[in-house]
Amino acid sequence: MFLDFSISQTLLTVLIFVWAGFVRTGLGFGGAALGLPLMLFIYNDPRLWLPIIGVHLLFFSGLTLSTRLHNVDWRYLNKSSLYIIPPALLGVFGLLNFPILWLNVFIYTITLLYGFMWLLNRAIKSGRSWADKLLLIIGGYVAGASLTGAPLMVAVYMRNVSKEKLRDTLFVLWFILVSIKMAAFVAFSVDLHFLTSLTLLPGAAVGHIIGLKTHHAIMRNDLLFKRWIGGGLVLVSSLGLWAIKDGILESVLAMWKIILSR
Repeated sequence: MFLDFSISQTLLTVLIFVWAGFVRTGLGFGGAALGLPLMLFIYNDPRLWLPIIGVHLLFFSGLTLSTRLHNVDWRYLNKSSLYIIPPALLGVFGLLNFPILWLNVFIYTITLLYGFMWLLNRAIKSGRSWADKLLLIIGGYVAGASLTGAPLMVAVYMRNVSKEKLRDTLFVLWFILVSIKMAAFVAFSVDLHFLTSLTLLPGAAVGHIIGLKTHHAIMRNDLLFKRWIGGGLVLVSSLGLWAIKDGILESVLAMWKIILSR
C-alpha cells in the first residue's frame, strides 16, 4: 500500500499529508505547493504523489463546496478559466512526458521562488489586465505540470474576487484543474494509487479540520505565517536542489555536448 516504504517513511508521509491538509484549508490554497517538495524527499517521482494529492483535493474540495456553491464568484471563475485551462492541459502533457529530473528541478525552483517571496514579504502583484492574464497562463501551466501554481493565480484572484468568496471560488478552480489532471492520468494509464490515497485520507482529514478551525486566525496573521513558511520552503527547496545537483550537472553537460556537436 505504501510501496516498499519503511515504517519511518510511512510515518513521515502521514505527517506531510496532515501538513498539506492543514495548509490547504488554513490558507485556502498551497497544500500541494507546500507539501510536494517534502514528499519528494521520501520518493522522488512526483508522478507517484500527484494522483494521491489529486484524490484528496477532489474529496476535500467537494466536501467543503457541497454547502458553499452559492458563495462562488462564477462570473470571474468562467472568465479566468479561458486563460488557465489551455496552459494547464499543456502542463499535464509535460508532467506525463518530461524526465523525473526535469520535473523535480521545476518543482523545487518554483517552490524556492515562492519561499523567497514569502520570507522577504514580497507579494506577486498585478495592476494591469495583460499582467493578470500572463499570471493566469503561467499559473495554469505550473498547476498542470505540478499542482504548485496556486500562488500565481491567487495573486490575480485576490484582486478580482471579494474576500468573502475567495476561498470557495479557489476551491472550485482547484476541483476543475485536478479533475482535468486525473482524467489525463486515467487516459494514459497512470497508476492512481487509490488505496494509498484512502489510507492517507485520515491524516489529511486531521489537517483539513485543523485548517478549518484556524483559518480566520491565520488570515489575521497572514504575513507572519507566510514568512515562517517561506523560510521553510527556501530551506527545503535548497536541500532538494542540492540533492539532485549531480543529475542537473550531467544533464547540462549532455545538452552542451549536443549543442557543440552541431
